[in-house]
Amino acid sequence: MKENYNKTLTPEMKAKLRKIKHLALDMDGTIYLGSKLFPFTIDFLDRMKAAGIGYSFLTNNPTKSVADYLAKLEGMGIHATEDNMYTTSLAAIDYIKKTWPAAKRLFMLGTPSMVTQFEKAGFEACADDPADVPDVLVVAFDTTLIYPRLCRAAWWASQGLPYVATNPDRVCPTDQPVVLVDCGSLQKCIEHATGRRPDIVLGKPDPTMLDGIMDRHGLKPDEIAMIGDRIYTDTAMAHNAGAVGVLVLSGETRVETALAVAEDARTNPNPEFFPPDFIVRDVQELGEMILASHDA
Repeated sequence: MKENYNKTLTPEMKAKLRKIKHLALDMDGTIYLGSKLFPFTIDFLDRMKAAGIGYSFLTNNPTKSVADYLAKLEGMGIHATEDNMYTTSLAAIDYIKKTWPAAKRLFMLGTPSMVTQFEKAGFEACADDPADVPDVLVVAFDTTLIYPRLCRAAWWASQGLPYVATNPDRVCPTDQPVVLVDCGSLQKCIEHATGRRPDIVLGKPDPTMLDGIMDRHGLKPDEIAMIGDRIYTDTAMAHNAGAVGVLVLSGETRVETALAVAEDARTNPNPEFFPPDFIVRDVQELGEMILASHDA
């Protein structure tokens, strides 16, 4: 492990924490769990803001527009603006504009809420019509998907159009007795039917979202920390972006798993996952460590 899971901040740890100017925060398992906000979240955000440290909320789930996510946060008591939110939809928008600047027309597998985000950015949604040829195919987690649209997406993929997938998740977590088929599974379906894979799969652990936040705020990799509860997405993205990785134990990952990953990285020259820079109980503890490093 790059840093030990303990209560003592070494000079090296303090130096690393002092450099942080912005926090990229995973949502479920990090600032809330399910529909319940952690009791320390708002105080943590207020203290970071008072210390001059910015923050953004990240999610791999593209089903909601930024406006809808902001409304959800507001309902939990978190006051945020569009500048505080970065989703895989925004990452896809930024990527398409940068990679194919002339692209305007998109065929999208995505919810109406997601489609409005792309339309707000200046794109047009193509109809399910072979004569309505898109510039780019976008495949996302689509809870409103109907079979003909999946077939049309496969057709456009087979025609060699630029193809962007918003996230790699095979399923979306749920506490209900159902499997929520996510974007990664739709990609596999299209690949099995056509042999075509996306040109890029955005979302964690791909570093594109962190790159987008760094571009927005003029940050260097060691000035941004990615905080989340999953080693294989959150801290993996931090590693891929060269950013500071912080694992919180308030969600999915248990400390035993984190320590096992650290041991594997120590003994295996080609580990499956890279350990986080810091392991903390929750964002409250992280906030205390950051403030303590500034007082040093």
